[in-house]
Amino acid sequence: MEAEFTFRGPVVWRPTPELVAQSNIKAFMDRRGLADFDELMRWSTEDVGRFWEAVLADLDIRFDRPYERILDTSRGIAWAQWCVGGKLNIVTNCLDKWLGTPTQNRAAVCWEGEEGQTHTLTYLDLYYEVNRMANALRSLGLKKGDAIGLYMPMIPEIVIALLAIVKIGGIVLPLFSGYAAPAIATRLIDAEAQVLFTADGVYRRGQVVPMKDIADEAVAQSPSVQHVITVKRVGREALPWQAGRDHWWHELIEGQPRQAASEPTDAEDPLMIIYTSGTTGKPKGAVHTHCGFPIKSAQDIWFGLDLKPSDTLYWVTDMGWMMGPWEVFGTTLLGATMLLYDGAPDYPDPDRLWALVERHAVTVLGISPTLVRALMRYGDEFVKRHDLSSLRLLGSTGEPWNPDPWLWFFHTVGGGRLPIINYSGGTEVSGGIVMGNVLTPLKPTAFSRPVPGMAADVVDDEGRSLRGQVGELVVRQPWIGMTRGFWKDPDRYIQTYWSRFPDVWVHGDWAAVDEDGLWYILGRSDDTIKVAGKRLGPAEVESILVGHPAVSEAAAIGVPDPLKGQEVVCFCVLKPGYAPDADLREALKERVAQHLGKPLKPREVKFVRDLPKTRNAKVMRRVIRAAYLGQDPGDLSSLENPAAVEEIRRAV
Repeated sequence: MEAEFTFRGPVVWRPTPELVAQSNIKAFMDRRGLADFDELMRWSTEDVGRFWEAVLADLDIRFDRPYERILDTSRGIAWAQWCVGGKLNIVTNCLDKWLGTPTQNRAAVCWEGEEGQTHTLTYLDLYYEVNRMANALRSLGLKKGDAIGLYMPMIPEIVIALLAIVKIGGIVLPLFSGYAAPAIATRLIDAEAQVLFTADGVYRRGQVVPMKDIADEAVAQSPSVQHVITVKRVGREALPWQAGRDHWWHELIEGQPRQAASEPTDAEDPLMIIYTSGTTGKPKGAVHTHCGFPIKSAQDIWFGLDLKPSDTLYWVTDMGWMMGPWEVFGTTLLGATMLLYDGAPDYPDPDRLWALVERHAVTVLGISPTLVRALMRYGDEFVKRHDLSSLRLLGSTGEPWNPDPWLWFFHTVGGGRLPIINYSGGTEVSGGIVMGNVLTPLKPTAFSRPVPGMAADVVDDEGRSLRGQVGELVVRQPWIGMTRGFWKDPDRYIQTYWSRFPDVWVHGDWAAVDEDGLWYILGRSDDTIKVAGKRLGPAEVESILVGHPAVSEAAAIGVPDPLKGQEVVCFCVLKPGYAPDADLREALKERVAQHLGKPLKPREVKFVRDLPKTRNAKVMRRVIRAAYLGQDPGDLSSLENPAAVEEIRRAV
């Protein structure tokens, strides 16, 4: 897809000398005698070990036993090991480190529910509550290495549970709160989870969604799960309950001591498995470690968002997506405050998000382009109702921007004075490959540069560097946050990221660098669908459709949507004896929604007699998408059945 890259517009923001002088990244550079950002980038990607040692030092990451070597690539770059020989349970740096300091009295978690309830936990409160839950988990027989699922609303208890799992040396399994039961079960089964945290229900637009019922349905399919721990969130009276397996959160922690020892863990022991969908097969479990994901998260927030202990960060996310744990680890390692909101960001009124910013004096706000597109429909009035002067930085991630929403966010919300720190990477990265910063100028929709420590490049089909053209986003050096592989599937990890060019991570995004050195992400280069920032593998949708007795083959594609970025469109080939009709079409849509959750319900289901395939039977989703959108499908020479392309066009 190499193509000339069109210049994206003028510089609209430049940092003030005061912002630069007071920034975290400038202080880091000054301590190392680095003259400018370009010199920092060179050092961080050419002397990788020393750079990450400097990051660990400046973040004051304390080890129970010092590491012997910062980086070991003896097994190859793809299997790099970090902080070799070191002992580190990261929760001691998130919580224990702050005891006896002024930080212990600072708010760690501020929370607001859709119904208006609020609650705040200081670092000392959080420390005590995490210890109580850690003791409760141990009382159930949980131990180091046990996987524990989090299927919960964005309430303070989800932070407590996450850190308590880490405290006992368990493996956190974050699950999207909008998943249907089969999607939860798939992940619980793969990770062999022992416990699932959930809630009796959750409020969404004034209605109660019964989470416990969905959790029970998932657990019924997951034989490894021995315990379900439920938070009383909405106060449901009649609740399904299984004696011996089910526990109320408040009853389980009652009487538990407020002190608990952290389990000794190696720096490279597994901390978390976050599942992310690819273009083929079952969801991939990205494995992260104590010295990996949290360090990368904190570094990105520290360098890119310039977060200071006095800041309050609110990133609109769910704990099931990477940005949830990223916010928890990043803010607590830096001693700052996170805001959680459990509810719809435009309920009961379109200004709910802006009211949250004002009410909680949010200083750094992170939001997806999808949500910006949704909120700008309401006009400027709802933003102008609120005093947003507490904000000093805006952030965004999820999918590529369009210029108009970017400019609306910049001018209407940021008043033209705040940078939008654009951020793109992924679950397997532990954060960003490219990101804005407070040292360099910004253009609409752009990223300032790669994140320090990320040896990013844009390359052509032969792996040669490109500038001014569209190419593949790659990374040429290891970094501390890279996944330690896919859970129980090392071959798939190598095939996904390392099989195209020797010792080069191919990320799967189209990217470009303009003549001023600013970076742009232009969408997925593989078939991954991204609905409102949520990555979805076509194969996951297709498997659900083919599970219906009427469907023999299916293909799922992502198509542009002005609000969500992309929506799912499906093409199905029916078995003999079945006829296409409106009822079947609706049944298939509902089937996908029941398995994956309503947000991922297909926009359309189309019936065709054949799907375009290569000679080795690979379905050509690229061709299907082009035919659906009326675009040039490109080279069809590898197709076994070119007539199927016309079949797609007729269906549309």
